Amino acid sequence: MLNFDSEICTNFQSATSREWLETNGIGGFASSTISGANTRRYHGLLTAAVNPPLGRVTMLSKFEETLVIDGERFELSSNQYLNVIYPKGYKFLKNFRLEPFPIWIYQINGIEIEKSIFMVYGQNTTVVQYKSKAQSPKSKVELELKPLLSFVDYHSLQHENDDINPSFEISENLVTIHPFDGMPSLCFTNNANKVEKTGIWYRNFEYAIEKERGFDFLEDLFQPFNLKFDLSKDAVVVASLEPQDLSEVLSLQKSEIKRREALIKTADVKDDFTKQLVLAADQFIVSRGDGKTVIAGYHWFSDWGRDTMIALNGLTLATKRFEIAKSILLEFSRHISKGMLPNRFPDAGEMPDYNTVDATLWYFEAIRAYAEKTEDYDFIRNNLYEKLVNIILWYLKGTRYNIHIDTDGLLYAGEKGTQLTWMDAKVGETVFTPRTGKAVEIQALWYNALRVMADFAGKFGDEKDKEKYLEMANKTQQSFNDLFWNEAEECLFDAVDGENKDASVRPNQIFAVSLPNTMLSNGKAQKIVKKIEDELLTAYGLRSLSPKNKNYCPYYVGSPFERDSAYHQGTVWSWLIGAFVDAYRKVNADGRETENRVNEILENFKNHLTEAGVGQISEIFDGDAPHTPRGCIAQAWSVAEILRICR
Repeated sequence: MLNFDSEICTNFQSATSREWLETNGIGGFASSTISGANTRRYHGLLTAAVNPPLGRVTMLSKFEETLVIDGERFELSSNQYLNVIYPKGYKFLKNFRLEPFPIWIYQINGIEIEKSIFMVYGQNTTVVQYKSKAQSPKSKVELELKPLLSFVDYHSLQHENDDINPSFEISENLVTIHPFDGMPSLCFTNNANKVEKTGIWYRNFEYAIEKERGFDFLEDLFQPFNLKFDLSKDAVVVASLEPQDLSEVLSLQKSEIKRREALIKTADVKDDFTKQLVLAADQFIVSRGDGKTVIAGYHWFSDWGRDTMIALNGLTLATKRFEIAKSILLEFSRHISKGMLPNRFPDAGEMPDYNTVDATLWYFEAIRAYAEKTEDYDFIRNNLYEKLVNIILWYLKGTRYNIHIDTDGLLYAGEKGTQLTWMDAKVGETVFTPRTGKAVEIQALWYNALRVMADFAGKFGDEKDKEKYLEMANKTQQSFNDLFWNEAEECLFDAVDGENKDASVRPNQIFAVSLPNTMLSNGKAQKIVKKIEDELLTAYGLRSLSPKNKNYCPYYVGSPFERDSAYHQGTVWSWLIGAFVDAYRKVNADGRETENRVNEILENFKNHLTEAGVGQISEIFDGDAPHTPRGCIAQAWSVAEILRICR
């Protein structure tokens, strides 16, 4: 349980800088801040995945909440408008906690109001409940809830318009509204005593983080009706695409608590940090058709091939959710095209993008890790092996974006205007880190894939192909060591393209040490780890570029162009800590001293669970201290890699 007292909750800046997240296992989510003030376009009580896991629509932004005690009105809501915070309900907050979902305690005139929010797993449904506690028998306590509707694609903002249909239908315990053609209806199942029509626009909500990020930051929200409750009993509102049964709410709540408890039990974890990581990991695993996939990050990412394969080990294997791992591997095998895994599935459901060189190579490593944990070689032989063979053939003959195996056995990728590695920031035609040619981690992944294939071929009795893959791997190893060692810096070049050798000290070389199959001597591996520890290691991961480099950007702030230009030019990436710890353990003796150092590295992440995305791990951090968290508040590979190395 993560718990925040009134000192944090009643401080608007502290409470608003901390965000909570609920997910539903099909791509939908609910999220806002502890204070209740929305600071992002992505904040809302119900963002529904209309075409799971995508087609996401923010439908219900929030409730305006008013507590009425013996006729005296107290506003529980908090909003940031232009130049003003109103109302200031956060001042009544006594406590906020995750247990396991978001719970607030408001204290007013000796009366405590408990509010809780959870999503129903597998449904676009959010349940909001209010309980009156420590109430004087003589006090009359009432609650008014005014829903504020957005009904826009979740990347967008709503503005006052005449196209809205303000009408709604009322039946027993149900209010249904369909404000826009082409959008789903929204059902409010509730136990209110009264429903009053309002039909007004609330204008100019100001979203501070959008303003900071250089995007449009003002939104208008439609307020159709007022729900009035007598708090002598619990108040319940279920916002959903379908009518719900109020009598099932308690059962749904208990089921969700048991489901999360079962995740922890299955993972067999003991300490509070790892337990929370298990729950965090679950939020990224979602359904895609009959299979499973991984949402790369909240709030704005969809499912990405690269992120999914990197995160698979930590999200599913470290948590002993082997069937889900199997489902993800199988689902992505259906989308292989010309030897390539999709880079991402677009939100609008168009054809996947195939603009990545490394997603496919991480697929080999994900399958290897699955085999190591489960020994389910029959599944691999019957469903995946031939597809892996075909991928190798495509890389040998060449595929999209000039991806091909060169005569020296190394993997070449890229052409002008493309960004195919994980360092993929691009604005317009500007590619900030193109890394065209032979990128260092791509060679490490390619070699690892060849050794994995040799092992599989041997396991499946294919001795001819086993020898072929080993021969290719040996050639790759020889060429790599001849080409990539930078004697002046005692580490590896980041990328090589003909005579051009990029000597930028970046974290990509860590994978040449950390992957299960490595091409380096122990001596070189030790020097690489030392170099990265000295120049790139921070409290929250590895910098994407050494501060000694003239292009180093210490802060991830400003306009979209400014931020993207810093994205891989010094910004700290937390997911890289997994590879660093793997490499550190490889080059240092097993024992207490090594593990004490690893624990020291991880300690800061324990504290991080109480900031930014509460209970989650952020995507990135500033390169310079105090390493402010930036980007997504919850990133799949960040959680996955930390969870993996904790096991």
